[in-house]
Amino acid sequence: MKFHRSRGFSLIELMIAVVIVGILAAIAVPSYQNHIVKASRAAAQTELLELASLQEKIYLNSNAYTPNLTGTYNGSTAANNTAAAGGLNRPAGTTAGCGLTADGKYELCLNIAAPAQTYTITATPVAGKAQEGDGNLTISENGLRLWGTVAW
Repeated sequence: MKFHRSRGFSLIELMIAVVIVGILAAIAVPSYQNHIVKASRAAAQTELLELASLQEKIYLNSNAYTPNLTGTYNGSTAANNTAAAGGLNRPAGTTAGCGLTADGKYELCLNIAAPAQTYTITATPVAGKAQEGDGNLTISENGLRLWGTVAW
């Protein structure tokens, strides 16, 4: 009896393997992209909480919140007028007076109500990134945290 050695894959076997890989990729890629968006949103929420904590520390020292997001805090706020107001040390964003998150996927804007006793920090997704259309994240001095209109 003579045995024949297999010399490779047949075309049908190769096509079946390609179809299986294609189906797995069609399921995995959108799931991975959603995971990346959620992870970036969670990172932005963490940064908002850090900024709110910094604002509270500044308030304890100066009796006012700083209106500056991008400068380095120097112990001065607009309320005590001893020098130019220090900031929260974030990289500058595309909008004047706004900064960026560490990953650059959200733009952070600070809204201070005179006389620097209330604030709202808003994280808006940067256009052209995966976050675009994901909704704004907001935190204020009273602890209100919103994702669009829903609390987070």
